[in-house]
Amino acid sequence: MIDRRLETLRVLRERGTVTATAEALHLTPSTVSQQLRQLARDLGVELLEARGRGVRLTAAAHTVLRHADALSAQWERARADLAAHRSGSAGRVRICSVSSALAALVAPAAARLRAEHPGLDVRMCEKESEEAAHLLLSRRYDIAVAIPSEGVPAPGDARFDVRTLLDEPQDLLVPAGHPLAARGTARLDEAAAEPWIGSPERADQHRLMLASCAAAGFAPRIVHEAYEWFAVSALVAHGFGVGLVPRLAPLPPGDEVVRVPLRGETVPRRRIVACVRRGGDAQPPIARGLAALRAAARG
Repeated sequence: MIDRRLETLRVLRERGTVTATAEALHLTPSTVSQQLRQLARDLGVELLEARGRGVRLTAAAHTVLRHADALSAQWERARADLAAHRSGSAGRVRICSVSSALAALVAPAAARLRAEHPGLDVRMCEKESEEAAHLLLSRRYDIAVAIPSEGVPAPGDARFDVRTLLDEPQDLLVPAGHPLAARGTARLDEAAAEPWIGSPERADQHRLMLASCAAAGFAPRIVHEAYEWFAVSALVAHGFGVGLVPRLAPLPPGDEVVRVPLRGETVPRRRIVACVRRGGDAQPPIARGLAALRAAARG
């Protein structure tokens, strides 16, 4: 019902380049350029201007986008009203999520939906937080479970609704036999002298570790780096250092490492949010998906 060229313009605002927009929409760059030229001609205004080897949105384009955002939200509400004429027990909800939340929240939520609404088709996919906004805007997914960072919709963004699912504490990961392993809990500064395993490729996680250690009064001495949690766990298990792991992060089975819950004023936490297109939460499949995610988070 809404001109698809407006959706193309909205994705271009998010992605920044014609090539990235084409990739997000599964189109060719020439198709994207043609759509935007046609839209500009029909509206009688210039939407793009050259900027080096790329393009920049004009002031007129930003005016068009304000109306396009309002139209999109209204269309989501219209679809919700139309869905109310059906039973609401069937349909599809597509959820993308960061890996740890996919395992600990999304999978249990999908299992609940399968049991309570067998006619509801739930599709899940692991995606990084930075992809959340454009995956929603390109309508490839209906719900994005993410960690707030660059690329994740901010709470005040008029295009999205953002709901907090939980504030997940971080645990100190130490090898079995470490003096802190038998303590039950520990303060973060008690690990100040330890060698640390860093995860700079997980930008949000790495920044959280550095900020939390700074708040505890020390800078971690990072001697090794790993990305996947099983790799961090292996390095810790072999005595190469300690690390921080999210409470939801799955670790390999066995007793080579010990999670030590942290206490005190500097317990690091990361927020996990669910993002949807504004107005989309009124559609029964999406609403049920959000409710199931909230129930999983409470558990």
